[in-house]
Amino acid sequence: MAAEQSLILDLTTVLGASALGGYLANRLRQPVLLGYLATGLLVGPYGFKLLSDVPRIQSLASIGVAFLLFALGVEFSLTELKRVKDIAIKGSLLQIGLTTAFVAALTMWLGWVEGWTQGIFLGAVLSLSSTAVVLKTLAERGETNTIHGQVMLAILIAQDLVLGLMLAILPALNQPESIGLTLGSALLKVLVFLAVAFATGRWIIPTLISKVAATESTELFILTVIALCLGVALVTAKLGLSIEMGAFVAGLMVSEIDYADHALAKVLPLRDTFACLFFASIGMLIDPGVLIQNLGIILELVTLVMLGKAAIILPIILRFGYSLKTAIITSFGINQIGEFSFVLALAGLQLQLITEQKYLLLLGTTAITLILTPVWLKISPSVASHLVQMPFLANYFRQFAEPKMLSIPETISDHVVVAGYGRVGQVIVKILQNQGYAVIVIENSEAAIQRLRMQHIPYIFGDADSELVLEKTHLETAKALAIALPDPASSRLLLQRALAIAPALDVIARSHLNSEIDLLTQMGAKEVVQPEFEAALELSAHLLATLGEPQDQIHSVISNIRTNRYRSIRDKMSQ
Repeated sequence: MAAEQSLILDLTTVLGASALGGYLANRLRQPVLLGYLATGLLVGPYGFKLLSDVPRIQSLASIGVAFLLFALGVEFSLTELKRVKDIAIKGSLLQIGLTTAFVAALTMWLGWVEGWTQGIFLGAVLSLSSTAVVLKTLAERGETNTIHGQVMLAILIAQDLVLGLMLAILPALNQPESIGLTLGSALLKVLVFLAVAFATGRWIIPTLISKVAATESTELFILTVIALCLGVALVTAKLGLSIEMGAFVAGLMVSEIDYADHALAKVLPLRDTFACLFFASIGMLIDPGVLIQNLGIILELVTLVMLGKAAIILPIILRFGYSLKTAIITSFGINQIGEFSFVLALAGLQLQLITEQKYLLLLGTTAITLILTPVWLKISPSVASHLVQMPFLANYFRQFAEPKMLSIPETISDHVVVAGYGRVGQVIVKILQNQGYAVIVIENSEAAIQRLRMQHIPYIFGDADSELVLEKTHLETAKALAIALPDPASSRLLLQRALAIAPALDVIARSHLNSEIDLLTQMGAKEVVQPEFEAALELSAHLLATLGEPQDQIHSVISNIRTNRYRSIRDKMSQ
């Protein structure tokens, strides 16, 4: 009984302290997982020693890893990957391969590792980036639908997928004397397991889940999903593969069925709870004395990792035809070490592919790179602008700023320039064309350019805020400019540069944040539209009509709100 009470007390201590640590990290605008790491350090054996049974907590934490990768498998979307499949598949594999090779060569040359297998392992750990932190930062900045946001997420999704393969072949690196045979055996096991798993996922799992769902019992549904996740993970463990890979594949098996979203919703609370335990257990392994003694080395490693990964990623993005701006923002956005590197590093520590001291240095380096990620993403647009303007780099970078493709009449005037051909831009273009106006579209998505080409709509392929691109649009003879970009920073820069070319130009801009409405207006936009507010106004107008309000009264109310730039409905709303 005392043992059970001790475990309950330890769990309560870890979860309670993690909740506090996560809250403080959130208030400091840092990833909550850093709060969990700090919590583990404080309550663990190197901190205040508040736990009596650390190994048992760490055993429970392995369930957190399983749920973490199971949820990742359920959320994995082939549809999202297809939108930018070239950079996602070829680009990410190139990035992982080059990073792994570079790290392996450098660490062997410097004598930091004892053999090439350890160098490859370290390279694999450093090649992964943080999906959680990058996605959260992009969402907060309203940049998930920008071209650089799509490229980042495509590479990150592909990295997460490769993680499963890395975990499967990791044991082979521990047997360098028979690496070929061991690696072949591991890959054969993986292929056989995947074939059986996907056959089961296609013909057995959907029927099983649908029958359980038909009972309308939430308890049975949750138990079935948990049993599936842990059961497949156990099978992979028995095959000599990793539990993590099994959990990820179990998630993929569920992702294609009708009840995938329902299953994910039920698992997320468990995932978050046990993932908290996992990150806290990682923190328990951190010896602050080692970190303090090696702080200088850790900071050097942070600099080497972030600049090195950015230098590897930048030319890859340019190679796939993206602009310099997109390449710089992307390279600065995913140049950290990811949260799944913790999973890989811990597995390597258990297989003795890395010493405990190097493991602790890796943890410290990873934590700092995660903290710096939001900062890097914030400064990357201005860094791109400064690089292009540097005299000795200007001629070289100019080739990446030039519009790569354009299809516009040789003489065009009295036209409307539309920046962005997403959902909003497409509607604008269609309405303008139906009314007989000439249009030029600026877009930096290859998929959008293909649609424009098929529809015979004049276009320029490039970044709309680039001065070299704007020179091709004949703004001085245009009637108006409609800014429908998904990136707030690009919208502001485009507005500034467009009015510098044609000060009398009528500019209509889309606002992403409430605070941008006044800013864009002050910068010279004739009209600023906030999509969410416009949707609310239309819904309100229909509702008032349903309630019997006269049309002229409804029109007056809506017009006053628009004339006052939504002030009456945004005064007390979040900016």
